[in-house]
Amino acid sequence: MSSIRILNIEEIYLSIGHDFKGRFGKGRLDHGVQEVEQVECVEGKGLKGDRFFDYRDNFKGQITFFAREVIEEVATRTGIQNIDASSFRRNIVTSGVDLNELIGSEFEIDGVRFSGVEECAPCFWMNEAVGEGVEDLLKGRGGLRCRILKSGTLTRGEKELRLIA
Repeated sequence: MSSIRILNIEEIYLSIGHDFKGRFGKGRLDHGVQEVEQVECVEGKGLKGDRFFDYRDNFKGQITFFAREVIEEVATRTGIQNIDASSFRRNIVTSGVDLNELIGSEFEIDGVRFSGVEECAPCFWMNEAVGEGVEDLLKGRGGLRCRILKSGTLTRGEKELRLIA
């Protein structure tokens, strides 16, 4: 049995390199983040053009989702104005669905199938990338890490998210 929810894909981001991964004590790199209108999701590999594409077998973060509602709350609670969603280094910015509810579930958006693996836990770099105190604010709502189970293309806009039993 499946159920359908409405999700809005607001922004899609790719980055060719790691700014923070493996950089403890070395400082941030600046590979930049590119906003795109659509992205090709490749089963078992990730997003074409992204730094984690074909990173390793069965990688839990082939694609990451992040909620606009969390970005707005971070802005309100920190007083940081005009937070750029790309600063969070997640691939897909959404609204309308509680991403934590998708942990442990399989779901489809535009025919692309995902497995919601775990929270995309924030690290100490969030304080540098976004602002002081952001790491703590994101605990328990840092986004959703997923594996891609069926290939396809995601585009921006309002979508049906189909939960698969």
